[in-house]
Amino acid sequence: ERTDTSTCRPHVPDSRRCQVPPTYECPLVLLSLCLVRVSMELRGFLGSSRRSPLPLPPRPRSQLIRSAPKCHHLPALLVTPRLPSPTGATLRVGTPISTCANGACFSAAAAVAAVAAVAAVAAPPSRWRVVCACGAGSGAPEETRGPSPDLDREGMNRGAPGVPGAPGVSLREPAVESPNIWRQMKEIAVFAGPAAGLWVCVPLMSLIDTMVIGQGSSLELAALGPSTVFCDSLCYVFMFLSIATSNMVATSLAKKDRSLAQRQISMLLFVAFICGLGMFLFTKFLSTRMLTAFIGLENVHMVPAASTYVQIRGFAWPAVLVGMVAQSASLGMKDSLGPLKALAVASAVNGFGDILLCCVFNYGITGAAWATMLSQIIAAFMMVQTLNKTGFTALPVSVPSPKELVQIYEIAAPVFVTMTSKVVFYSLLTYFATSMGTITVAAHQVMINVYCMCTVWGEPLSQTAQSFMPELMHGANQNLEKARTLLQSLIIIGALTGLTLGVIGTSVPWFLPYIFTTDNLVIGEMHKVLLPYFIGLMVTPSTHCLEGTLMAGRDLKFLSSSMLTCLCFGSLLLLVCGRSFGLPGCWWALSGFQWARFSAASLRLTSPHGMLYNKKFYHQDLIKVKAT
Repeated sequence: ERTDTSTCRPHVPDSRRCQVPPTYECPLVLLSLCLVRVSMELRGFLGSSRRSPLPLPPRPRSQLIRSAPKCHHLPALLVTPRLPSPTGATLRVGTPISTCANGACFSAAAAVAAVAAVAAVAAPPSRWRVVCACGAGSGAPEETRGPSPDLDREGMNRGAPGVPGAPGVSLREPAVESPNIWRQMKEIAVFAGPAAGLWVCVPLMSLIDTMVIGQGSSLELAALGPSTVFCDSLCYVFMFLSIATSNMVATSLAKKDRSLAQRQISMLLFVAFICGLGMFLFTKFLSTRMLTAFIGLENVHMVPAASTYVQIRGFAWPAVLVGMVAQSASLGMKDSLGPLKALAVASAVNGFGDILLCCVFNYGITGAAWATMLSQIIAAFMMVQTLNKTGFTALPVSVPSPKELVQIYEIAAPVFVTMTSKVVFYSLLTYFATSMGTITVAAHQVMINVYCMCTVWGEPLSQTAQSFMPELMHGANQNLEKARTLLQSLIIIGALTGLTLGVIGTSVPWFLPYIFTTDNLVIGEMHKVLLPYFIGLMVTPSTHCLEGTLMAGRDLKFLSSSMLTCLCFGSLLLLVCGRSFGLPGCWWALSGFQWARFSAASLRLTSPHGMLYNKKFYHQDLIKVKAT
């Protein structure tokens, strides 16, 4: 052992300093010292914990050492008996000469009992150290021995047969070494790369329809706008099913409960199918009225073409929602490549169908609707097949009980509020821009389309957090340090992605504005909003990381309430800045809205009482979600 030669036994020569005196080799002397020590601490010992029934092993030997204490509750002088174990490993336990300042006594018998309980189990070697009952490190010599299955997470024996918990002593495993952050970022990229394709494929299908139909009738091209908005917006409303699925499945798998995960998948597939049937009936009987109200009486000539497109795509609603749940279940299992293959095939089918039906057979918007509907059904079928390959079955579906419906509602309702808040803010943004004239709204439409295409690349980071975080935060292998490291990696990737997207997103309208419009007045309005556009886009991917972590931790009440607060804040900025500064003021309000979301989520996650620092955050009373 290493000792402090400057303070240990200064009355002896240097050659003999810190050496063990011969008297300490005698077992009787050691036993006498232990008995005296126990008698001195008898009052505190009996008052704080139980006496261990395990006797001291025969023929121990000890030596006095002076160790630098790591806990201010413990003195530096320790007695270190060496105990032989049944497997031949040497056991050491540090015993302080006086009691802990918190009143929890370390007696020699207590320490020996705790280490003997660990020594009785032959397990793979791991490193342990004796600590004070107050929870701080004692600075005692470390012990190499396998942990007992009867020891809890803090190392205390909670009921091993014949070995009661040692008084005032616990065995704690040292902190796990932080994983290599670059290796972790590589793992994130492997998952998030294919996941990015999932988010890009959906707007890509609409873009293919637009490009093909644009080569034909201008009327059908104009009708395609409200039609795709009608279909895509309603689909976005049902994203709560997707998030609830990935959240519930990832949490169940983190707790090593595959049967519960299977039950949840079957139950959510049933809910998705019922919702799909409801949406089919809704579009069949009410789509014409909804489109007429949306388009307006002055453009009523576009309603027949738009209604035909919406009703044909309505046949795919059950398949769309079932495929959405199956895709989210695969993502909850950290499988992003399988769903990407399904959507890639669906996009290829959509493109081929559009060219065949619209360009060859001249079916126009009707052909585009049939091609999209067929591709969505194929995508749903392949999603279900991908899910079956993971060991889970999509059929038969399960009817949820009322209690399970409440559980889905508790998760889905706050997510619905969160998404609705985003939709409302962007709708208000477009409303304020529309009131400023044709030139202004044209410039805004170009910039908001480019902005939305850029923000899609931040969604995979949110999905990564929802898939990987539950296991680390409240799973069977809970490790908050690794969770914090993972979030750090996500934020770094998000910041780099945000800067890259900001540079690209501002460079295209600045250097290549004529690919969008040839009107110099519109281009001038576009250039006015580039600075707030860049500032708002830069922080968006990191915001997605933080909000995905909150979803993974099921801190949904805070997420929905903070989003409502940000909506009120952003709406106030729109009202003030939009009227005072025109379109640039509206975009500064958007930038403030994004930074408010980032600030609220980051403050929540960095709080010492939050989910990443407090192990008791997931106590049953704390995680119960109240949906408004």
